[in-house]
Amino acid sequence: MLKVLFVCLGNICRSPSAEAAFIAEVKCQGLTSVIAVDSAGTIGHHAGETADPRTIKHGKQRGLDVASISRKFDPKSDFLTFDYIIAMDDSNIQDLKLLDPTGQYSDKIFKMTDFKLNRHENIVPDPYHGGPEAFELVLDIVQDCSKGLLKHVRHKHKL
Repeated sequence: MLKVLFVCLGNICRSPSAEAAFIAEVKCQGLTSVIAVDSAGTIGHHAGETADPRTIKHGKQRGLDVASISRKFDPKSDFLTFDYIIAMDDSNIQDLKLLDPTGQYSDKIFKMTDFKLNRHENIVPDPYHGGPEAFELVLDIVQDCSKGLLKHVRHKHKL
């Protein structure tokens, strides 16, 4: 089974949105038996909590089930377990690289926007302090990038 992990700072807005968007794409293409999906945060402040209610609400309006429970990224197991570790912005990339000081897992770390198809953004911006439009923008970006990521995964792994 191929395993994909989405990572942001607190694991309550962006990475749960990306997880839900990617799961929807995986389901749509009938690949749930071969691709597993999860999300985590680089900090554990929200560990055990559901996603931000605004994230859940905006996702639901698009038919996405944002049902993940926040957890902190665990470098001892997550680097080994996951084939793709997808960060939402440059700061998340830097945090992940600091957790991998030898660069042993650098080939697993990507930025979500590395897989964009029709968007121009280079990061998925944190919507936490924004209004509804910030959460909608995150969903616009992660839905587009999820399509691109799945296209990449299918091609690379012959799925």
